[in-house]
Amino acid sequence: MNKKRFEVITVGELNVDLILNNINGYPEVGKEKMAENMMLTLGSSSAIFASNLSSLGAKVSFLGKIGGDMFGELVENSLLQKGVDISNLINEPNLPTGVTVVFNYEEDRANVTYPGAMEAFTINDVSDQVLSSAKHMHFASLFLQKGIKPNALELFKRAKELGLTVSLDTQWDPDEKWEFDYENLLPYVDLFMPNAVEFMCLTKSETIQQGIAKVLPFSNHIVIKNGNKGSILVNKNGTIKNFPNFINSNVIDAIGAGDSFNAGFIFKYTQGAPLEECQRFGNLTGALNTTAAGGTTAFSSRDKIVKIAKNRFGETICI
Repeated sequence: MNKKRFEVITVGELNVDLILNNINGYPEVGKEKMAENMMLTLGSSSAIFASNLSSLGAKVSFLGKIGGDMFGELVENSLLQKGVDISNLINEPNLPTGVTVVFNYEEDRANVTYPGAMEAFTINDVSDQVLSSAKHMHFASLFLQKGIKPNALELFKRAKELGLTVSLDTQWDPDEKWEFDYENLLPYVDLFMPNAVEFMCLTKSETIQQGIAKVLPFSNHIVIKNGNKGSILVNKNGTIKNFPNFINSNVIDAIGAGDSFNAGFIFKYTQGAPLEECQRFGNLTGALNTTAAGGTTAFSSRDKIVKIAKNRFGETICI
């Protein structure tokens, strides 16, 4: 069997984040609020995932679309600095790169997104040659990627036929319609990775347990992120395990914490680790994320990751 060039190919949306911190209240129409500081940085769930997974030591490539503008350059340079392969990025010079304005409030936030080039990314931009260069495909932000959403089933089927394992994190639906064909999609997904709120919306359930009962017959493994309550692993045989969170007593912000959880989980998963080890490491990397502002700052280097894990959470890790 030929050795794969990458452990993971990330197929996803790309944008920059304009983050506003320490805001004196919630936005109100007709009124002006002040923020004490701001940050312009690499955004998007998919990019944060890819960047932090690469920082952990995995070989990661990104397949997505940006515009021919300064925000597109920021995306490219940021991914390169994190060691992510950008040879599969598609630059549309006549389109703007997407941007998300983040109103950050401690452990929660409100986002406003202009999608730009990400909506122009379609199934025609995904070749079998690119997919087959990796062992695993991670797909995120299903509802933001309106160009490829109608063909998500075809994408997952092709990935599985080419021998890849597949993970899916749908993220939030801005339209709040939650049109998600889990009966047909999930059989082709090895790891279904929503957070708890999204999971209940996706399954149109009032509790996590109700949602599990609905999707389990069609699922392989379900990984539910549950904020400071930790996470839940549901094996395809129906076994449910709860994993406690690593407590950070000084949360800077929670932007990208779920994506960092995904990165830690997939890092171990592509190494062949048991799912329980993947889950626990995901909890750790999600907590690591909250020790610095933005989605990628805490993952600036392997040495920094190891140091934070030891000093803040008492965990000795080898990466």
